[in-house]
Amino acid sequence: MGKITTKGDVFSYGVVLMELLTGLMALDEGRSEERRYLANWFWQIKSSREKLMAAVDSTLDADEESITTVAELAGHCTAREPNHRPDMGHVVNVLSPLVEKWKPVDDELDSCSGIDYRLPLPQLLKAWQDIESINGASYSNSLNESKGSIPGRPMGFSDSLNSTSAR
Repeated sequence: MGKITTKGDVFSYGVVLMELLTGLMALDEGRSEERRYLANWFWQIKSSREKLMAAVDSTLDADEESITTVAELAGHCTAREPNHRPDMGHVVNVLSPLVEKWKPVDDELDSCSGIDYRLPLPQLLKAWQDIESINGASYSNSLNESKGSIPGRPMGFSDSLNSTSAR
């Protein structure tokens, strides 16, 4: 419909989840007509365990239960009717338990920005917020000196994220 809405963003996020699971692009003119639009094709296969598991990217190292959870969430996010789609708080609640199972393998990430990315999500968020509060003044000064018209992040962005806002 051409409108930018929160529910439209949720739909897009569901498509990204589909892309992550399958390793396929959302739209690929080179695929057969029935598989051209990932969201349409995914909806057809997600209910069949065999078809779903066959569609999962072979490089994805995840257990079947996690894949099924993400597939169901992707389907929920891409529901035809916007009012049937979850809000992002629900999405975070569904995905949070999977963070421990789907950690990045790249050890370089573990020391990036002085944050230990191996921490559980709530502790990781707290560490990020602590660093933001320490570096906040220097960050604000660099934003004020920037000649760009779009700030790097909205004011108070890190403050708006906490474990209670995901409920």
